[in-house]
Amino acid sequence: MADFIPLSPEALAAELVRFVADAKTRARDGITVAEFGEMVVELLRLAVAGLESVPVDGAAKKAWALGVVALLYDSVAGYAVPIWLQPIWLVAKPLLRPLVLAAAGGALEQILVMTRTKEAAA
Repeated sequence: MADFIPLSPEALAAELVRFVADAKTRARDGITVAEFGEMVVELLRLAVAGLESVPVDGAAKKAWALGVVALLYDSVAGYAVPIWLQPIWLVAKPLLRPLVLAAAGGALEQILVMTRTKEAAA
C-alpha cells in the first residue's frame, strides 16, 4: 500500500469490505494468532490512509476504523482457534472482543503517529 490513491467514502467502505472478505478466504484453512494480528494492522493502515480524505472528525474516523476491525474479528478470528478449542471459543469470543478492539485502538494511535511523522518528514 505504498501509493495510496484517495478514495470516496463509498469506495473506501467497499475496499475495506473487500479486504475483510479476502482475509476470510485466506483464513479458511486456518491462521495463527500472529497472522490475525498482521491482518488487523494491515486493515488499520488501509483505514488510516483512506480516512484521511473523509471529511469527518477524528473520533468518528477512529470509531469507523474500529468498527471495521470488529467486522474482521467477527469474520476471521475463529479461524485462529483449533477445532478442539471451539467450544471454549464460543464462550471466550464475546469476552475477548473488547480486548482486541482496545489493542486495535492502541495500534491505531501508533499507526497515526507513524503516518503523520512520515508525512511531516516528506
